[in-house]
Amino acid sequence: MTSNYRLCLMPMPSRQQTPVTPDSGPLLRRGRRCSSAAIRRESTLRLALWVGVGILGGLFATAPTVLAADPFHEVAEKANRKLVKIFGAGGFSRLNNFGTGIVVSPDGHILTVANQLLDTPDLVVHLYDGRRMRAQVLAVEPLLDAALLKIRVEGKRTDEPSGLDLDYFDIAAAAQQPRAAVGDWVLALSNTFEIALRDEPLSLQRGVVMAYTRLTARMGVFEPPYTGEVYIVDAITNNPGAAGGALLDRRGQLLGIIGRELRNTLTETYMNYAVPVQAIAEVRVRNPDAKSDAEAEKIVRVSLVEFVAKAMRGEYKPLERPAQLVGEGGYHGIIFVPNVLERTPAYVEDVVPGSPAAKAGLRPDDLISFVDGEPIASIKAFQEWIRKNTRPGTTIRLEVRRGEALQTIELTLGPHPPRPGSPPKTPPEPAPPPAAKKER
Repeated sequence: MTSNYRLCLMPMPSRQQTPVTPDSGPLLRRGRRCSSAAIRRESTLRLALWVGVGILGGLFATAPTVLAADPFHEVAEKANRKLVKIFGAGGFSRLNNFGTGIVVSPDGHILTVANQLLDTPDLVVHLYDGRRMRAQVLAVEPLLDAALLKIRVEGKRTDEPSGLDLDYFDIAAAAQQPRAAVGDWVLALSNTFEIALRDEPLSLQRGVVMAYTRLTARMGVFEPPYTGEVYIVDAITNNPGAAGGALLDRRGQLLGIIGRELRNTLTETYMNYAVPVQAIAEVRVRNPDAKSDAEAEKIVRVSLVEFVAKAMRGEYKPLERPAQLVGEGGYHGIIFVPNVLERTPAYVEDVVPGSPAAKAGLRPDDLISFVDGEPIASIKAFQEWIRKNTRPGTTIRLEVRRGEALQTIELTLGPHPPRPGSPPKTPPEPAPPPAAKKER
């Protein structure tokens, strides 16, 4: 026999409390029966509680969580519509004639890497739907290692609307998003090894962001023009044909552009990296309005977003790269430990009294780890960096390990003192006045 009542246990003033068991039945010495109205009130309160929790969860919820095990074919399919395969100059040893590009406007503007592939008037792109179209280079910025192309539609000029109405990545909106953090899952799409033609989908790889750091690499014996911040990925993304591909997060948002095939100058291994959409290039140029030696140079900056926007309007002018500095660079006054190994760490043995290093506060046993954000692996690397990038009056930022802590020290380099035995520099003697003419 069942009962329409349920037990509501109430505390009773007694020395000993009777435990409730499944066999207690509807009648308990220490319990009290609840009516149907009480049951309904309790159910209503519970329902209201769950509804309130759901509303609060909706108010404070962020974007839906994407797990590493979730399928990403939909993200890849949508991103594939915003990428193109590029074919141009090359086709011989280590110079491939194929690459990848990112569509950045519905009118057919394409962002890619500035390499030899673009050095031809017969540039061809394959769209996601198999259309084969010609393209033209609008602008190139070597310091960003970026180029902007425009698809050419027959019968229309490049400054006219093409009417293509393509799916595209909004690079300005992508640059406003926070950059990916170390450990985030990422996707890389590119035409690596020329696997895709016409309407075939691009290659897809999945990996994790390992680091966000400055690019320290080389192409053979040459240094790349872009030396800013990059994503280092633990997937083998930078293969032949991958340059210009897209690095995405798991939701399909654009994070960066896959770079070239480069070797790390510190480890001599190939790098897998991408230039972030927030990339900024800077260069020192002569200041024609300088009123003192401290103002002789100024820093000019350009972002990837600014480059794309100005190039679309036909207003972009490449930054003028300064001539490579030749000579000893600026004088610092640091005396290093004996350089007896191939990669002797840059330990300070002493500083010359009164030198820029002494004035900046460097001490013996300091270890120079970074110069202007670039890692310094040896004394030789430090000296080469100083020769190539500085002159008297240049201010550099050193990250120095002192004991167990890192300290930042700014050091303004000076002119080199005269070497022992060299004649002192004396001002030239003024020229004698011209002889007076004799009157006849």
